[in-house]
Amino acid sequence: MAKFFSDREIRAVAVFLPLAGLLIGGIVLLRPKADPQAAFVAGMEMEGRADSVDLRPFDPNTVDYDGLRRLGLSKHEAVSLLKYRAAGKIFRIPEDVTLCYGISDSIYRRLAPYIRIGRKYAIAPRQYRTGRVVPEPMPPTRFRIDTVGARYLRAIGALSKRQAEAFIRWRDLSGIYDMEELRACYVVSDSVAAALEPYIIFPERGAAPVDEPVEINTADSATLRGVVGIGARTVVSIMNYRARLGGFVRLEQLAEVPGVTERNYEKILKQICCDSCEIRKIDINFATPKVLRRHPYIPPQKLRKLLKTRQLKGGWSTAEELVEDNILTREEAARLSPYLRFGTRSGADDTDNDTTWGEVSGDANPGGI
Repeated sequence: MAKFFSDREIRAVAVFLPLAGLLIGGIVLLRPKADPQAAFVAGMEMEGRADSVDLRPFDPNTVDYDGLRRLGLSKHEAVSLLKYRAAGKIFRIPEDVTLCYGISDSIYRRLAPYIRIGRKYAIAPRQYRTGRVVPEPMPPTRFRIDTVGARYLRAIGALSKRQAEAFIRWRDLSGIYDMEELRACYVVSDSVAAALEPYIIFPERGAAPVDEPVEINTADSATLRGVVGIGARTVVSIMNYRARLGGFVRLEQLAEVPGVTERNYEKILKQICCDSCEIRKIDINFATPKVLRRHPYIPPQKLRKLLKTRQLKGGWSTAEELVEDNILTREEAARLSPYLRFGTRSGADDTDNDTTWGEVSGDANPGGI
């Protein structure tokens, strides 16, 4: 009988079959056996979770175990969140829930629409000040205007810091002895003055008003300072304007001085006089452009026209000629004429001796451009 397998093949099969049997038996023995009881409990838990889910707004910082279970979390997930919170962790924003071990992304996505962080735990928005915080002003009491400080004026809400400091400087320079002088201060409005009036105690005036009118064209700064209504700054303004003008011809010109208010003007007017003989005149035919430009009654436009005409014509003999040459109007000529002198080349040396006003000598070029 012929053999279907060789001896070698028979020996190989004899070795392979037992090994295959051992391998199959090992796989069967080592495979974990299903626990029917555990599978039953897990199934019941999943079934219970699905049946009892009640999604509603909650705060993860305050929700209890039962609340987490009603939200659909398993026992393990609920305990994990509570342990995370017991460790001192606080949920500041809804996304912090994902940091809790045991809460998967899918669970967070399901709960996110219902998470509400309480004000106690939420991150407070940064408060930005929109402006300067102004303290509530204190009620004013009676005070002496000559000794009150800037801090008190600010505390009662009368003036700002800068206004109060400027007021103190004004008071120390000029002195304030009545309501008119208080209102003359540039930082005190009429409404503020009216509000402070019931509380102000004015000092007695140290020096009595001048007995005789002060001649304004010759008075020095100390004499002018003695006039009631003329403070330190007003003295400087009057003397500067007087120097530019050449002196006052009429008392009404005092109203042209920068810094002289209407109230002060009425007060000062009763204490001064002016001597028109004391004014300094300009020789319009020989004065330099610098001297002419200094006079407040000769604006730049008039000065250019005057110099151009003088260069062509040589000069004038009367103020009327300035009007005829269309350099000045009659009103302007009438106002300026008291300060003009119409010198000639031969007589200039005899009339231009007053060099304090800055006039040139008689041999100067009449054009002067």
